[in-house]
Order: sequence, then structure tokens, then C-alpha cells
Amino acid sequence: MTVLGTDPAGGRPVVPSRGDRRPLGLKEVTLTGGFWAKRQETNAAETLAHCERWMEELGWLANFDRVADGTTGPERPGWPFSDSEVYKLIEAMCWEHGRSGAPEVDESIRRLTARVGRAQDADGYLNTCFGHPGRPPRYRDLEDGHELYNTGHLLQAAVARLRTAGDGDLVDIARRAADHVCEVFATAGICGHPEIEAGLAEFGRALGESRYVEQARRFLDRRGHRTLRDIPLGRAYFQDDVPIREATTFRGHAVRALYLAAAAVDVAVELDDAPLLRAIERQWEHAVARRTYLTGGMGSRHQDEGFGEDWELPPDRAYCETCAGVASIMVSWRLHLATGDVRYADLMERTFYNIIATSPRSDGKAFFYANPLHQRAPGKPGDDATVSPRAEGGSRAAWFDVSCCPTNVARTLASWHTYLASAGERDLTLLQYAPSRVTTDLAGGRFAIEVATAYPDDGEVTIRVLSAPRDPVALRLRVPPWASGAVLDDGGERPVAPGLVTVDRVFTAGEALRLRLPLRPRFTWPDRRVDAVRGCVAVERGPLVFCAESLDLPGIRLDDVEVHPAGLTERDGRVLARARAVAGGERSWPYGSPGTSESGAAFELDLVPYHRWAERGPTAMRVWLPVGETARGEGDRPE
Repeated sequence: MTVLGTDPAGGRPVVPSRGDRRPLGLKEVTLTGGFWAKRQETNAAETLAHCERWMEELGWLANFDRVADGTTGPERPGWPFSDSEVYKLIEAMCWEHGRSGAPEVDESIRRLTARVGRAQDADGYLNTCFGHPGRPPRYRDLEDGHELYNTGHLLQAAVARLRTAGDGDLVDIARRAADHVCEVFATAGICGHPEIEAGLAEFGRALGESRYVEQARRFLDRRGHRTLRDIPLGRAYFQDDVPIREATTFRGHAVRALYLAAAAVDVAVELDDAPLLRAIERQWEHAVARRTYLTGGMGSRHQDEGFGEDWELPPDRAYCETCAGVASIMVSWRLHLATGDVRYADLMERTFYNIIATSPRSDGKAFFYANPLHQRAPGKPGDDATVSPRAEGGSRAAWFDVSCCPTNVARTLASWHTYLASAGERDLTLLQYAPSRVTTDLAGGRFAIEVATAYPDDGEVTIRVLSAPRDPVALRLRVPPWASGAVLDDGGERPVAPGLVTVDRVFTAGEALRLRLPLRPRFTWPDRRVDAVRGCVAVERGPLVFCAESLDLPGIRLDDVEVHPAGLTERDGRVLARARAVAGGERSWPYGSPGTSESGAAFELDLVPYHRWAERGPTAMRVWLPVGETARGEGDRPE
């Protein structure tokens, strides 16, 4: 029997028992200001209560009361997976309580836990949609019932509580549910929506209970043998078409595929299964190279919320579900911890700034479900009093019919600072840059630093040592792939290449290092095989993707704008591109010879960070901008 490492109330979302890298706990990293601290504050002050209020109003919380009171019947509010939103909200509250210690958050956790616990059956089964009077029987619809999916999120919520407050009612509830799953599914069965695998793996390592990890492995090994029923979208939708060890890329429903991959990394690390780990590395590499959007978004198709084929990355029909962004971060984080490779943190940064930060409105009370890179028409203003199917019309919605994204964003923001760094036996690696204090114990003693930066607005990062061991330790800094020309000042300036720069020596309290990352606007060209954006360019600055909005183009249609791929400028905090409006007139048939086009005068096109699009109201929007005919072939495109 493998004895897993435990870390009760240590505040670490994922704690591998093997390997030389570990995450830092909630109390080991404190954000002191900046981009992500502001979003954490909004999440705590507004989003958590907002989510609970909607679930109460729609009757999703009352579903637990009806089970406990024996008043269930044919009518039940919400989809079969609505229980999972309650669990994700509790998880977010647990991370927030661990971060801030706010007593009112702890009270909310206890109140919601009590309602959930009353609905649990004596044998550990816990679900408000199945298995009770007037409701369908248990486990009769493994493809679409989401029973095990819901349980997986319950287990992840319990992990958050265990890490931040120790054992208690929520952990006891989850333990009984996990025991029930292990008993019922010991020999057969999988869930149509992966998640139970991740929940069992995390819960098992948190409790030091190897049989939960073993059950997660069983679920992983059963998938891909075509045991779920076939559907018009195909078994790839469920990741039940190919065994996970044989798959070459992420495919099918994006969130399901990525949750499954996250669980596989956990299981591979805990059980020292190198072939399984390499399988997920291989799938990640292929999907990132051919199936990922510039924003880090994953999922090209609306029909199945899924991955498309290689190079199928249409900007206007991009699905890029916010939950897929969360799941992508889960996979990349685990791969970094398993391998130490910082390229996984590169993708995390891109996804954090251009998917996670994009979904919530600045007040934390409305969200994007999908994240397209092109909005053709401004759409209608959002209605904060109604439930939206998907918030796909260019306005964030206060709540969704399928509301997985608000609670997923909430749990990610509440724990964001734990992704800032990782540690080895004698090294500390800074993976994300934000104003912060970091304190952790290395082999030689306590190492504490303070990070000062205005990133991503400014590229200077100052790291001041607060305390250090007497022996040498390694401070490792991630240099993003776009940061050619970065400079490290460590008692003398020297250029550093993208990747990982290491300072390995004895540090002294009070000394400072400075990393300067060049934050210049830059044009980005797509691979020629991405047909949907051939002949277009995008603009980036540091980790931020930029876009053009029709609100900044009075009297000009956004679709008529072409840019010249040279001469990007910054002025007064704005990024400006050289552009021209081209009007070809109305045509009765949209094909034929090029014809003649009238070009307007050149002007400076105002660009805004993609994460801020639609904050000023409904607007047309483009990330990929057509290159003007007169600009092509002028040698401006980098080779």
C-alpha cells in the first residue's frame, strides 16, 4: 500500500507525495496589491455572495432541503449537475477563508455544509436529482446523469476545507461519499463527465488514503474502451473512444478532456506511473501546438463544446469555454509540479490573463461563458435580472442556465496566489509576477522575499530578500517566451534568455534583484495552416492579448478596418496601430474579382486588452485584424 503525504490545514490545493516540486500554501504567499489582488478582493466581496444568492433564488440549494425533508418529486429546479455548483461555491469559500480568515466566510461554509449533509443517505450516496421519491433511480444514466461528476466536486471542496481548516463535517461527508463510490464502482462503470477521478485523487492524497487514488486509477483505465453508449457526437465527446494512455491529443468535450488529464497527472505522480505521465505530456504538447487559441482558450466548436481538428481555430465561432480555461490551468499546473518545466507556467499565464480575467465583469457580478476572439455585431446589453443560456452575445451574464463558469472562476481566483511559485528541496521558483510576499521553508532554512512590480503594465520586477538560510539556495525566475531582451540585475546587469534563469548562492536579508521584462507592443502572426485567420495579425503586449472594439470607431465599421503590420505605438497608456478603413461597396454576390476598393485616410486604431472587452457596453470586437493589401509583401512580416 502506498502511503500518501498529508498536509492537514496547510493550505496547499495540490500536494504531491512524490517528486521534487511542491506548491506553496495559502499562508506562504500573500498578494499585496496589483492586478490579481484586486480581483481576489472583488471575488471575496461580491462574487461569492452573488453565486449563493442566485442558487438560493433558483432553488438549487433548496434541492438539498427537499431530499432531507423527504419532499422530492417529479419537479426539481436545475440540471442534474446543479449540485456541483454548490460544491464549487463551497470550495471557493474554503480557499477564501484560508486566504483571509474572514469569520463570515467560515459561517457560510458551515451553513451550506449543514444543508448538504442533511441530504446524504445512510450509505454515503449524495445527490438531489436521483435516487429519491419521485426521482429517477441511482446510476441509471452514467452518460448524462453527472452523479459521479457531482461527487468529484464535493471531494474537491472537502480537500479545500481540509487544507485550510482541518478535519470536520465537510470532510466527513466527503469521506462517506468516497467510500460509497469505491464500493459501488469497484469493478465497473465510469461517468460521462470526468471529474470523480480528480476528486478521488486529490482527496486520497489529502487524507493519505491510497484506495481513493487506486479507484481514480481504475476509472482512468476503464475509459476509452467504448463502454458508454454511442451518441451522434461520438464517443470522443466522453473521451471513451481511445484509452487515455494511447491518445495523442486532447479531443472531444474540452472541459471533460482536461479534467480527465488533470486527474491522470495526479494519479501518475502518486503511483509513479511514468508512461501515464508521458501520455498526458504528449497530449498537452499536441493540443497546445495545434488546437489552442492565442488567448490560451481551448475548444473550437459550439456543437460539442469541444476541441476541433488540428488548426481548426475560427475566431468568430471560438467557444473557449471559461471552464475549459480553468481546467487547462489545472492540467498545466500539475504538469509543472510533476516535471519542473516552466513552459506549462507560460500557458498558465496566457490563460490567466486572457480567459480567467476576461470572464468576470469588473464588479464580479456577471460573466462570459464562451470567449470568442471575434464578435461581429455589438449584440444586446446584458440583463442582470435574467438567466442567460450561455452569454454568447457579447455581454456578460449575471447567471447561466448552465452556470458552471461563475463558481469555477470563483474557486480559481480565491486560490490564485498559490500558483505564483513552486518550491523544491533547496529552490524557490517564481512562476507568475505580482506584488507579493513569499515565505517558505527550504532545506537550509526559511527563505522569504518581497516582490514589487506593476506587472503586467510594467515589466520591472524587484525581488527583495527578507530572510534567507545561511547556506546557498536557488532563486529561479521564469522569463516568458515573448521576453527577448530581458535583463537581470543581480549586482550587475546581464541579459537572460526566455526560459528559466537561476541565481544560486547565499542570499542576504535586505538585498534586491531586478528582472526587467521588455513590455513592448508586438504583432503576432498565425501559423499559415490556421486558415480562419490567414492574412491577419494580432497585437500582444507582455502576457496580454489586445483587441479592437467598434466603440472606438465612430462612423467606421470594424470589418472594414485593415492594419499595417508596422509602427505599433504606445501613448498615455494606450496601444495604437496604424490602420485604414477600406470600403468596397455593396455587392449582389460575395465572390468574384478583387474589384476596386476605396481607402480612407490612415488613422491610429485604439486597441484595448482583450480581458477588458465589452466592459463599456455591447460592441463588435476583433482580436485578429486583416492586413491591408498594400501592406502585404513589404517585408514587414518576421520570418
